Amino acid sequence: MFVRVVRFTDVAAERMDGLQARIESEGGPPPGVNAKGLQVIYDRDQGTAVVLQLFDSKEDLDQGAAVFAAMDPSDTPGTRASVDAGERVVDLSR
Repeated sequence: MFVRVVRFTDVAAERMDGLQARIESEGGPPPGVNAKGLQVIYDRDQGTAVVLQLFDSKEDLDQGAAVFAAMDPSDTPGTRASVDAGERVVDLSR
């Protein structure tokens, strides 16, 4: 499993609410993104969000990263502060 982790700042509650509704209504990632899963962690008080994009392979991650990098900033939660990606080596979730 490969994970792309994107941190956003300046995330307004209204923008996050709209993004959440759109993601839930679409029921999946944007075209061209072969993601296995998506998780969004949002801190309303700080106005920050962390997005975890899960992929089965490095190739899928790279393809998804290219699509997300080309995405219009208005389609993101806020200002992209950092992007990290790598292979998940430990998973203790139940």
